[in-house]
Amino acid sequence: MSLKQQASTGSEVNERMAALISNASAIRAIASAVEGTLGPKGLDTMLVDKFGEVVITNDGVTILTMMEANHPAARMLINIARAQQEEIGDGTTTATVLAGALVGLGVEQVSRGVPVARVIEGLKAGIQAGIGAIKSRVRTIEDIRDPMVKQVALIAGRGHQDIADLVVQAAEMVGREKIMDRAFRLADTVVSEEGAENQVFRGVIIGKERMNRQMPVEAEDALILVVDDALEPEEIEEEALSTEAGFARYMELQNQFRDNIHKIVEMGVKVVLADRGVDEAAEEILTDAGIMVIQRVLSGDLRKAADHTGARMIKRNGLRKDSAQLGSFLGQARRVYNDEKLEQVWVQDGVGKSMATVLVGAATAEVVGERQRIARDAAAAVQAAVRGGVVPGGGSVELAAALDVEKIRSGTRGMSVYGVDCVVEALKRPMSQIVSNAGFNPLEKLGDVIAAQTETGKDSLAVDCDTGEIEDMYEIGVTDPAPVKTYALKAAGEIAEAILRIDTIIKKREERDQREN
Repeated sequence: MSLKQQASTGSEVNERMAALISNASAIRAIASAVEGTLGPKGLDTMLVDKFGEVVITNDGVTILTMMEANHPAARMLINIARAQQEEIGDGTTTATVLAGALVGLGVEQVSRGVPVARVIEGLKAGIQAGIGAIKSRVRTIEDIRDPMVKQVALIAGRGHQDIADLVVQAAEMVGREKIMDRAFRLADTVVSEEGAENQVFRGVIIGKERMNRQMPVEAEDALILVVDDALEPEEIEEEALSTEAGFARYMELQNQFRDNIHKIVEMGVKVVLADRGVDEAAEEILTDAGIMVIQRVLSGDLRKAADHTGARMIKRNGLRKDSAQLGSFLGQARRVYNDEKLEQVWVQDGVGKSMATVLVGAATAEVVGERQRIARDAAAAVQAAVRGGVVPGGGSVELAAALDVEKIRSGTRGMSVYGVDCVVEALKRPMSQIVSNAGFNPLEKLGDVIAAQTETGKDSLAVDCDTGEIEDMYEIGVTDPAPVKTYALKAAGEIAEAILRIDTIIKKREERDQREN
């Protein structure tokens, strides 16, 4: 080969490596932004916007979604973390750390001359073996009152005993059947308010107040009407009003509307929830009748209130029905209360679907926001554990999986073995980072745990971050939901494969408003 040909080949390799290294650096930068938060000794991150607004958090997905990231590879990783949050609700930091390790290790192998295709082949085999290894160690949860559920909430709740207690109480309140429902998210039951007292209750919170101060603050054993519409007369076009027939129709609609409002009063309704605004005449009639009216309720809150009270949502035209028919649309709750301090309406002990609300509070807005994130992580982790079982935490299950993946190395052909090695080393990274964040030497502790797991056959051994001693994670109550681990490893493998396949970065041309003929 001539010098010119060698130079050309070298230039091509350098261009491909430049794209790979650029993407890997972006992934590494994102991973480094969250890895310091991993584990019980992980620290917080402060995010500041251009207006000086501050968010202090230990939550991986919050850091990733709020940080400024312009590199396309970085945005790919953030999207993977967001997908993990949507699907599982927890484990985004673990997924990011694993992805960062897989990409970095993969690039190292490629720079040594291992073909990308072989690295990816080995990665796929290793990821599959790793997921299988984790699944083989799952302990199922048969009862929500299992003590391991409480431990999962405590670990995911970053050691906040009060939050763990609330989340477990809420899980018991809604029941296992509801927890297993794919459409239900326990994390959505968590709300936070500055100055509120921590509590969990059977019911829902509506983030609105009653229309005026003359309406009652509280209603007991209340019949509830849920109007998925404006509580106003039907509209008529302005042009029609200029005609005698049109004006007559307008007056008919006004009178019909007033009759419908009086019908609501006569039926003994105590609370009216409306999706949109309420007409002044209706407000006056309902106020005089001592009925609590909440207008412009968010659609999600309206739906929850209807489900919990057993009400059937109705449009304004439906109010024309006779009292007997309309009665079948009403819901009922033991208590509806307008908390003026928190500017909320609580609907408690409805006769419909059982719903729990976890209310967490703190002294300041910054702290209450973080406590809400912590509670939602704990709730998501509890739900994942009930659905998919638990595994030992502290990075022990990933390390045990790494030792299992290492065993397939001898049966892997050719240079694909280097891709398997990437997975083995990446699976060691969570424990290494947890130990490092706790202030211990990760190389020393990792070696000690590997030796201990191998010698005893216990794959639940890891480092106690308080003492530095090797402990059985199950015995000291450090457990994680199995779906968090398997999904994180799967997601990390997908992003690593996608990044390693990219050898060229081309800027797209800008779209023109008018295309040339």
